[in-house]
Amino acid sequence: MTAHAPRTARVAIVGGGHNALTAAAYLARAGVDVTVLERLDRVGGAAVSTQAFAGVDARLSRYSYLVSLLPRRIVDDLGLSVPLARRRYSSYTPVAGSDVGLLVDEHDADATRASFAAIGAAADADRFAALYRRTALVAQAVFPTMTERLPMRADLQARAGASSAWAEIVDAPIAQAIEDAVAHDVVRGVVATDALIGTFDDLRTGLAGNRCLLYHVIGGGTGDWDVPIGGMGRVSGGIADAAIAAGARLRTGATVTAIAPDGEVAWIEGDEERREGFDLVLSGVAPAVLARLLGEEAPRPEGAQVKVNMVLSRLPRLRGGIAPEAAFGGTFHVQESWTQLADAHRTAAAGGIPDPLPCEIYCHTLSDPSILGADLAASGAHTLTVFGLHAPDRLLDDGDRDGVRAAMQTAVLRSLDAVLAQPIEPLLLQDAHGAACIETKTTRDLEDALAMPGGDIFHGALSWPWLDEAPGSIAEAWGVETAHERILMAGAGARRGGAVSGIGGHNAAHAALELLRL
Repeated sequence: MTAHAPRTARVAIVGGGHNALTAAAYLARAGVDVTVLERLDRVGGAAVSTQAFAGVDARLSRYSYLVSLLPRRIVDDLGLSVPLARRRYSSYTPVAGSDVGLLVDEHDADATRASFAAIGAAADADRFAALYRRTALVAQAVFPTMTERLPMRADLQARAGASSAWAEIVDAPIAQAIEDAVAHDVVRGVVATDALIGTFDDLRTGLAGNRCLLYHVIGGGTGDWDVPIGGMGRVSGGIADAAIAAGARLRTGATVTAIAPDGEVAWIEGDEERREGFDLVLSGVAPAVLARLLGEEAPRPEGAQVKVNMVLSRLPRLRGGIAPEAAFGGTFHVQESWTQLADAHRTAAAGGIPDPLPCEIYCHTLSDPSILGADLAASGAHTLTVFGLHAPDRLLDDGDRDGVRAAMQTAVLRSLDAVLAQPIEPLLLQDAHGAACIETKTTRDLEDALAMPGGDIFHGALSWPWLDEAPGSIAEAWGVETAHERILMAGAGARRGGAVSGIGGHNAAHAALELLRL
């Protein structure tokens, strides 16, 4: 009798974002037959680099732009080369109506303390530092578990070893912890922004901001957000290379039209309609998209940001004489005091575009000029990425998407001009057609480009990265479960998804390997 070789397990991964690619790489390395189905003509999802302006040699990280949550375990396992630049300055926050601002310098504690004093917040300097030391206790306990089976809440809380820190972040709306820790309006706002990136929340009543803050402070156990050298495309490109090298098939231009609970997937590729059965299906798309493909219903998530990319001939001058290289060397907070953030939330909740619009600015090229062509870099040009807060998807419900986009862009520029020593528009470079190098992406633009419902960068509400009760399945233990045993969540919508991390893909792959007994 001739022995038959065991059948190779077959897995389909729907979507080709960086999480899907991570899952593909792990599975293919384990000998699984992996097919990635991506509707666009390239993989990478939101983690891509793009020449956004005709004739301008700048490769922008168009959607995602910084890295914090990518674990060293994934980098090492997949043999990735992902050089990251650590920024010296944490943040700069101008005080509205004055020529002073708060500069948090990670390399000079005395200078940071002097900056607190300059804005009238000397008493907050030590309390601000102490607050982040407490969050670090939680971060150091949580982050190592992100690529393991979900821990139990009680075990993780004990590992954190600081009941007060846990209570501040987890047990009550984060506004209470912020107001108890620091007193100055600007200092409170600096902390609050970590709870509001991509999240539309009243920090006094909800806990969505708590979960957002937790994810912003746990990366690497330190909460540092680093600049990917070469742009975000270097990250997703490296993961794609690892998946291909391991034997995964990446099919672009493949639009999935239906998924069945038994593992059958239908898609259109070119002019051909295809339908195949798989042992497991991993979903790299948002839960709301997966529900539609299954013929089910799911609530529509809501993103809450506007993204503006610019290329400037040089960095703008600032009030008070602070060097632009310092102010833009970290996160530049604009109109983000505690009071301004609360006012903006009320305005947006009532259906209006906040004025002033709270914004955060990142200058990739100060840390990594390699995304510019040699001539452009030598000219002194720089990129600026603006992330506007409290711009929820509901503001685009009236149908005038172009009008709302233009109004949001105007609001962003007006907010910036209010804290600069010169208007920013004259500094915009022109592209090959004579148009200003500025593009604005609303939540609906993200939905159209990336199939991201509501423009929600987290694919839905973030979840606590632990369990309160023992899991009932392998998939639940890894935080990748769906209502169907043969379908796993592998993207940002997984329990520990969100941001550029690869964690959702890693965990889905490990759950899949356990289910396939490989």
